[in-house]
Amino acid sequence: MTKTATLSPFETAAPRLVDVAMGRAPADLVIRGGRWVNVHSGEIIPNTDIAIRDGRFAYCGPDASHAIGAGTEVVEAEGRYLVPGLCDAHMHVESGMVTVTEFCRAVIPHGTTSMFIDPHEIANVLGLPGVRLMHDEAMAQPVNVFVQMPSCVPSAPGLEEGGAELGAAEIAEAMAWPNIVGLGEVMNFPGVAANDLVMTGAIEATRRAGKTVGGHYASPDLGLPFHGYVAGGPEDDHEGTRASDAAARVRQGMKAMLRLGSAWYDVAEQVKAVTEMGLDSRHFILCTDDCHSGTLVRDGHMDRVVRHAIAQGLKPITAIQMATLNTAEHFGLARELGSIAPGRRADLLLVSDLATLSIDAVYARGMKLAEAGRLVANLPAYPYPAEAKSTVRLGKHLSAEDFAVKAPEGSNAAHVRVIGVVENQAPTRALEARLPIVDGFVEPDAAADVCHIALVERHRATGLVSNAFVSGFGYSVPCALASTVAHDSHHMIVVGTSRDNMARAANRLGEVGGGVVFFAGGEEKAMVEMPIAGLMSNERAEIVAEKADRLIEAMRQAGCTLNNAYMQHSLLALVVIPSLRISDKGLVDVDRFEIVDLFL
Repeated sequence: MTKTATLSPFETAAPRLVDVAMGRAPADLVIRGGRWVNVHSGEIIPNTDIAIRDGRFAYCGPDASHAIGAGTEVVEAEGRYLVPGLCDAHMHVESGMVTVTEFCRAVIPHGTTSMFIDPHEIANVLGLPGVRLMHDEAMAQPVNVFVQMPSCVPSAPGLEEGGAELGAAEIAEAMAWPNIVGLGEVMNFPGVAANDLVMTGAIEATRRAGKTVGGHYASPDLGLPFHGYVAGGPEDDHEGTRASDAAARVRQGMKAMLRLGSAWYDVAEQVKAVTEMGLDSRHFILCTDDCHSGTLVRDGHMDRVVRHAIAQGLKPITAIQMATLNTAEHFGLARELGSIAPGRRADLLLVSDLATLSIDAVYARGMKLAEAGRLVANLPAYPYPAEAKSTVRLGKHLSAEDFAVKAPEGSNAAHVRVIGVVENQAPTRALEARLPIVDGFVEPDAAADVCHIALVERHRATGLVSNAFVSGFGYSVPCALASTVAHDSHHMIVVGTSRDNMARAANRLGEVGGGVVFFAGGEEKAMVEMPIAGLMSNERAEIVAEKADRLIEAMRQAGCTLNNAYMQHSLLALVVIPSLRISDKGLVDVDRFEIVDLFL
């Protein structure tokens, strides 16, 4: 059993920190002879000792021998870099398919010691009680997991109906919870620009609480709607994809969050605002947004993002600032985390190579949690109550006919709108296609890479199924993928070339209580069970990653070569990112924020 890290409030710990710094009291831990990556000054200072007491840094200087007592643990850095623990400024735990505890288990060895999570996925299923479940689990972790209160539940009122609704009153209530640091991404950007009362009330409640308002402006239009959105109060944005997007945010006083997730590769273009345009890097922040378990287990988390940013031309210390101090300052927590400096939480990494961010050990609150890429701390499983499960309510047994699209009378072919997937980006394209009609029903066209997509209502057991078409997955055999992870209202999305397989996949998820499953040729090929709200598994991250690998391989064998196709699949109902999406109300033109007909 690993000893639990203790963290005293600064006000309580300060006298003891002073005594350690002055040599009047011993430190709990001293790390000697490291190269101090100082994100405040932008320097790397050799031959530095670090002394830690009560989970906080007490002394950072050339010689901490005066702080070593009989009970002090001494670690020799041997010239390795002392790097602040990494911060993920914007992310959704549910995208990892696992609980907060299992997410931490996966990312701590990769150097992440602070996370700012927006649990709007579980909020859309379970409402305020679901947010409280994740809030309380976050507080039980040995690292810093702060929570942003979901702002848009549902994300686009009038265009979808989810499993819950949260208004200004619920947001104001949550602002008093101990671990809430701000308002989650405000996705209803037309609502902010139009002074929608729900949006203005949510932002007002957050500002009155003195907390940070997260942004989400998912439009390429940098004209008046953008200016109106910024004037409404959001303080950051992670939805940019171009250097001009990042520059526009920073020029308006926002923080530009550059994301590298499992399927979103938005750092390379936007970081040119720093490397080529010369803008001040202190207003840029790195984040992941969405990472599935396979990425976490194999490729990393914020260490992966920092390495990628360095590869785009940033100095290592600049990239590290963008993943540490910049984040802490943005959330008003620079006196608590984001740097190795007296008074801050003792979150640090021992790194043998800075450019590749080769992490030898991870400390949080002065305790070693990981070494040589392996967790050495004990993270007990967090129990979720029964009411957080059994949330998939289909209302009936689905058949192939539920996924059929009846053709207009008197036509030989149907001219339809088609959702076009954009590889490695969140936006979709609004495409068109002429599809064949057989026995009165519109059929997909495998040769043109157009297949069925359906949204199955799963919160109120209505039996409703919305049908349309999607392009980009490349399936070449009769198959279907169904998922109850369907941002943001989290109904069930089913994509396939065969209506029979679509029905089988949807019914299977109803049986197991949610997750993602792939059928081909009428047989189940792979499944990841996610019984917690239909969003998260209760298994270890590495087990979930193995199941996800089998899922990806099954999709590949069916002809899908799209990078992180499951992640793309899960966002096809996200009706706040252009251009074309599906909801329980039909097809949504997100450029105009209105329901449109399938047929042209």
